[in-house]
Amino acid sequence: MSKSFKDLEAWQRAIELTVAVYQLTSSFPPSEQFGLINQLRRASVSVASNIAEGYGRSTRGEYVQFLGNARGSNSEVETQLVIAKALGFGSKERIELAEGLCSETGRILNAMIRSLRNTS
Repeated sequence: MSKSFKDLEAWQRAIELTVAVYQLTSSFPPSEQFGLINQLRRASVSVASNIAEGYGRSTRGEYVQFLGNARGSNSEVETQLVIAKALGFGSKERIELAEGLCSETGRILNAMIRSLRNTS
């Protein structure tokens, strides 16, 4: 097991995702400050936070539960990126970067959850 949650690839990708989301949403219309901007930022922060919190828990079951929460938040981000794209918010490049990081984070989380569930 890693020495720290900071060593986890999933956590590292989730941090990159959060930075990408903050950069993307900085160009959204001010009217979205308490709407999509807030939702996207909170959900992206939640991905990395749940990975870290799960890592710090006592049991494998709790860890898997928090990784599942992280996966759920990642799905929220993915959905909100689709909405932002449909509304024409943000540059194509920044949306594509965030979408790619979201997909990568999701794949890593799925693999981690599968591995932890299959380990005795």
